[in-house]
Amino acid sequence: MKTGVEHKSAYKIISVIILVILAILFLFPLYWIVTGSFKTGADIFATDKIIWFPREWTMNNFDRMLHTRTCPLFQLGPIVGPTAPAAYRWLLNTVFMSVMAMILTCVTASMAGYALAKKRFRGRAFLFGLIVCAMALPKQVVLIPLLKEMSVLNLVDNIWAVIIPTVGWPFGVFLMKQFSESVPSEMLEAARIDGAGELRTFSTVVIPLVKPGIGALAIFTFINSWNDYFMQLVMLSSDANKTISLGIATLMGESSIDMGVLMAGAALAAAPIILVFLIFQKYFTQGITMGAVKG
Repeated sequence: MKTGVEHKSAYKIISVIILVILAILFLFPLYWIVTGSFKTGADIFATDKIIWFPREWTMNNFDRMLHTRTCPLFQLGPIVGPTAPAAYRWLLNTVFMSVMAMILTCVTASMAGYALAKKRFRGRAFLFGLIVCAMALPKQVVLIPLLKEMSVLNLVDNIWAVIIPTVGWPFGVFLMKQFSESVPSEMLEAARIDGAGELRTFSTVVIPLVKPGIGALAIFTFINSWNDYFMQLVMLSSDANKTISLGIATLMGESSIDMGVLMAGAALAAAPIILVFLIFQKYFTQGITMGAVKG
């Protein structure tokens, strides 16, 4: 008995050590970016020794990033907002893009997942098979048809050209189907007997039960949309419509590898993602541990 306890204790200690090492490895790039954004050029490019911590704190990197270029803060039809640093407009564009993609994806995926899990109709299995196959397709395969579609809709160089393709995210439908499988059919039947329509049954019975799945999908979609540099690069070109990552990359091209500006931009772009993850960390974990094993 004592030997078994000792083995468990040793296993826990080894597990903690491995997790700590992995955490340090994963957090080190973030630490290097954040501290590098406050370093001087001499500290960043020092070759005699590694500067682990800024010897002289400076905001020059952020100042150069914010004041290299300006554009209207917002534009709603003929209404043009005040001129501001372009980085502010890029950050607003990225937040709007990610939030709208998150909301629309959660709405459509939860409805589609519920229908595939609880409705019986001809071709249901085949349709779900197509969705699973679509998850394996790389984005580059559908890029040209998608670009033509956005061109027909006159949405090229428009922030909606990045939002709309995300709405039909196959992974979102798959995840919500897995969660919807856990909804008891008896509760749905009881709601229908009580006279509830399909929409009311979905909103009052299904949504509360799959709320952890929706929370998990929300954070997955937000992060995926925020980091989708490839689609942003293809669809967006003008300064007013660029995202923060795309805009910072443009500044880097003009500044010929200014590592200080690069780190300041990366730190600014990473801050909202970290905040969203910390807020929805519980749902993020549930989405991995629950949604992957249901069904």
